[in-house]
Amino acid sequence: MKRKDFLKISASAAMFFGITPKTLANSPQLVEYLKPTFDNDGSCYELKDQAIEKVRVGIIGLGNRGSVLIQMFDYLIKNNLAEIVALSDLNENSIDKNVNYLKKIQKRKPYIYSDNINSWKKLVKRDDIDLIIIATPWDTHTEMCIYSMENDKHVACEVPIATSVEDCWKIVEVAESTKKHCMMMENCCFNNEELWLLNMIDNDVFGNINHAEGAYIHDLRKHLLDDEYYHNQWRIKHHQNRNGNLYPTHGLGPVCSYMDIGRGDNFNHLVSMSSNEEALSLAAKSINSKYDSFSCGDMNTTLIKTKLGKTIKLQYDVHTGRPYTRLNNVNGTKAAHQGYPSKLYINNSKLQWSHSWLNEKEYDEYRMKYNHPLWATMEKEISNNQAGHGGMDFVMIYRIIRCLNKGLPLDINVYDSVMWSSILPLSEMSVINESKTIKIPDFTSGKWKESRKSELLRVI
Repeated sequence: MKRKDFLKISASAAMFFGITPKTLANSPQLVEYLKPTFDNDGSCYELKDQAIEKVRVGIIGLGNRGSVLIQMFDYLIKNNLAEIVALSDLNENSIDKNVNYLKKIQKRKPYIYSDNINSWKKLVKRDDIDLIIIATPWDTHTEMCIYSMENDKHVACEVPIATSVEDCWKIVEVAESTKKHCMMMENCCFNNEELWLLNMIDNDVFGNINHAEGAYIHDLRKHLLDDEYYHNQWRIKHHQNRNGNLYPTHGLGPVCSYMDIGRGDNFNHLVSMSSNEEALSLAAKSINSKYDSFSCGDMNTTLIKTKLGKTIKLQYDVHTGRPYTRLNNVNGTKAAHQGYPSKLYINNSKLQWSHSWLNEKEYDEYRMKYNHPLWATMEKEISNNQAGHGGMDFVMIYRIIRCLNKGLPLDINVYDSVMWSSILPLSEMSVINESKTIKIPDFTSGKWKESRKSELLRVI
């Protein structure tokens, strides 16, 4: 079976791969599906474009995320580094709220595109926009990314950038052909703790990293079941129809920067399993919700093996009543870290029997010594933008704009974006096949073998 024929079959079926994923696991058809249909060349590594003195921005989606991201532009607009040219959303209240906000920080009134579901395309076609920011429901991300790049725009998209392997490949193909930046905005990569760890790893505090863990454990039952929080309750519909790690990137993105994924190592394969589902159903029943049946298990655990033999554990649970955590655990030959709350352990040169993390004074010494320059030099600006998840949203937007100002590669490239996002559909494939091993595509055309430092380590 040729891959184009296989894709025709998949397009007519119900699930993310079309025909039942159970029939595809480890089959010749699956192997073909995981390959590109174009001459993938890895040419978007270290991608540069002409410097843009003032980045002109169009934003699609003004819901929970879009509205927060607009607030992150205060500093950039006031310092003449960026301006917001146009906005698109279907909700008039969201538009009015954000237009009124922008009146406080920029002279230019943004153009509005809100007439119908395709109005965003008119925004993208404008010739006075450099960067499109996408903050819409997941299923729209791929189409918007591709359309934006094809219309000569750089793209920064909310997570995940795609929800199928096929869409991951489509994004890579267009990015390589247009040579436009296409970055998934994984904000946790820009958080203080994660950047501190990355800086320590770069300075050999941890030695060789052999294992890391990340997670998205966040009680979202109230939001998922709320009639208003997500437009048309789009997010809960994924939980009705899919079972796997539906939101892998918050934990995975930082781990990949620690382990040089795409920059000397790469994913090889995964196994995934989900617990039974109970907690979300009980919550729905308690409030007489119209939703009463869910496919997604309460807890998904996914294990990834890298090409160099390292391991990654990911977890996903938004159903149960647990305190928020991203885990953020790192094991190296010289040190270990455990997140939430952050704890650090340093191996001594002599073998010892120890169960003690560093005390507060010792820990603080490492925090001060290895504080990432981004957070060390922008303390005031970050403190003024705590609404953006404690400052990491601001740092992320600041870095995107400053890289474009200087014509530099972005901190997260298109290969990072699709690699991290692909864990969603691939974990589903493993879950439905009794946790069988699933190969992970190489989206880089072998360019991952070239050792590179993470762009997140650059001072600009």
